[in-house]
Amino acid sequence: MTDATNIDLQRRFGGLERLYGAAGLSRLQGAHVLVAGIGGVGSWCAEALARSGVGAISLVDLDHVSESNINRQLHALTETVGQAKVSAMGQRVHGINPACTLSLIDDFINPENVSALIAHDVDLVIDCTDQAAAKIAMILECRTRKLPVVVCGGAGGKTDALALRAGDLSAAVNDALLSKLRNTLRRQHGFPRAASQAGKVRHRIPKMGVRVLWFDQPAILPTAWAQDVSASAASAPQTAALQGLSCAGYGSSVTVTAPMGMAAASEAIRHLLHGRFK
Repeated sequence: MTDATNIDLQRRFGGLERLYGAAGLSRLQGAHVLVAGIGGVGSWCAEALARSGVGAISLVDLDHVSESNINRQLHALTETVGQAKVSAMGQRVHGINPACTLSLIDDFINPENVSALIAHDVDLVIDCTDQAAAKIAMILECRTRKLPVVVCGGAGGKTDALALRAGDLSAAVNDALLSKLRNTLRRQHGFPRAASQAGKVRHRIPKMGVRVLWFDQPAILPTAWAQDVSASAASAPQTAALQGLSCAGYGSSVTVTAPMGMAAASEAIRHLLHGRFK
């Protein structure tokens, strides 16, 4: 591993200082960002944070690199198959910036451990997981602690990178995962919803205060899903195999997972620099 004392940080990150100013670069170097889910979206997000000079990064994931990750995950290479994702990504981060303080958390976030896994000095959380329970846990914990959070929607089954949108959770469309989050947060956790009155025009939907990214594009189902699986028992094993893949069984492409990860990092950087998402 490269010795941080033998590198020229000014030369490596001088372009950021010319873009954001000395004070801006200093804020990034003093920031601690947690990325949960180091997969097709999270690996690119972590890379962007490292190349943006963020001084401390926590990587959270219990998964290991597999061959099925190679089409879209930054750290997935022939030589990294079988490695813990946080370890493979951590090596890349230190190769980019040996001065970055890394915390590698080989675990999945859940409602029981979320408080412990998000360290007290974390400045911002980026959720790149694909489990609704984990996402809800992070949103609730960040609301309690008044921490900014960026939540990534689904990238599986999407093909149009230019359909990427950012906004409040109340505005997200064409994303089943975010729709599930929205309904759960409103019904079980008191997040605002539009009041309805019989015979009157629906009121404007109030913002929920959760920054999200999504692709405004209907998900494309795998070919096997379009078949009538009840017509033949032989089709059942194929469907089960698809369900076992990442991205909830949808097809996936780096041309959408990477832009979402980069956009999540961009959202985080904007908030770290300006104290707001836009």
